[in-house]
Amino acid sequence: MKKITAYFVRHGQTMLNHYNKVQGWIDSPLTAKGRADAKRAGEQLKNIPFVAAYSSDSGRAIETASIALRQNPANMNIVSYQYPEFREQCHGYFEGNDLNQMWQFVGAQVKLTSESAVLGTYGLEKARDLIHQADLYGEAENNDMFWKRLDRGFDKLRANSKDGDEVLVVSHGMTIRSIVDRYAPDLDLGVATINGSITKLEITDDDIHVDFFNKVDFQS
Repeated sequence: MKKITAYFVRHGQTMLNHYNKVQGWIDSPLTAKGRADAKRAGEQLKNIPFVAAYSSDSGRAIETASIALRQNPANMNIVSYQYPEFREQCHGYFEGNDLNQMWQFVGAQVKLTSESAVLGTYGLEKARDLIHQADLYGEAENNDMFWKRLDRGFDKLRANSKDGDEVLVVSHGMTIRSIVDRYAPDLDLGVATINGSITKLEITDDDIHVDFFNKVDFQS
């Protein structure tokens, strides 16, 4: 059975992160802190002999991957790919809105008023369905849509890799946390994925094992 080691990194802080705005499929540039987040992750991973690097096709993920790879002495030999399948979840009508206001609007369906209350009561997967139901345009991804897309990404990664490969994947906060929530729920302690943090996955033909989640002090 083929096994791939994937180091998932959340992109560095962006302008919309800084202003506490909803940022899924829309994009914004990295801040100075965001570029430092990316460099920190790259320095922590610089001794990993990556054979390839993947990111979503969002500019913030592509820039984070580029900065991180510059810290790796073998970076000239690492081929980079952009997979739309590794995007953040789509929030539809709520994209770009104030994050707290979105959760008040979404939570009103179930008489809750905050992100922590909705996620703590219903979990990440049901919360995605609530966002979809609250979207005035019906374009936010529901949980089934989100996972069909993400599973396609994992299948493409498997098809493009050989047994024993180590790869970098730059993705997004809720996407990474959702992977952990599904495959290693004991590691999801209700804490947001930190910008520039590292999550290590062992990916086989039919399963995903999470070695660790959300580290900012990893030593390779």
